[in-house]
Amino acid sequence: MKLATSTLLIGSAVAFAPSLTCRSATSLAIGREGNVELGGNTWKPDSEKMGSTDTGDYFPEGYDPEAEIAFTSGMGGSQASNQGRGGPQLPGMENLGADAVVTGGIEQAEDIPDGMTFEMDQFPPPTEVEMQVAASSSGSDIVLSVAPTCMTFEDYFAGFTSDSHSSFSVDPAVGRMDRRGGETTELTVTCAPNGQSGNFEAGLVVNLPEDGSTICYKIKATVF
Repeated sequence: MKLATSTLLIGSAVAFAPSLTCRSATSLAIGREGNVELGGNTWKPDSEKMGSTDTGDYFPEGYDPEAEIAFTSGMGGSQASNQGRGGPQLPGMENLGADAVVTGGIEQAEDIPDGMTFEMDQFPPPTEVEMQVAASSSGSDIVLSVAPTCMTFEDYFAGFTSDSHSSFSVDPAVGRMDRRGGETTELTVTCAPNGQSGNFEAGLVVNLPEDGSTICYKIKATVF
């Protein structure tokens, strides 16, 4: 009975014992003479000098340069036929040049249209201007620099409201105003009292009919 137990214990121990395997080590000699070329690539061209190895250009058999399309063909694009004319060649305008006559264009108004009225607009509020005038003088002037407010060039018409004093006048009353950001328009307002004295008032309105807007000034003259 004791012998059987010993045999069982020994067998179990052997079953769970790690397996020992012997492996032989093999060394690899890298970099030793005979395995590796230590001198780099030893190839050289026949000339012993580095040179181009590209294949040279060649013409196909039967190539005739006189019969081929010139390399300058098409360089002018769609306007090639118009070189030297100074502008594009548009249909119907091929003859536009020194021998052409251009008519039309935008004509500037010269007179205030019949029936146009000048009414003071309270929005935006009118710009107030004051001036001093001697009653015994021939009159006094004041120059208004009107800044353009429209996106394009606009004809303007300047005049006074119906309740303005008759001693006021403006020049030029008709003209063309620059577009927004451009030069200002200079309007000269004159007050000629003709010997009268007092406080004279006038409402100057600049009509811009194409834009549907107005620029207004309220002028007060102290005549002494």
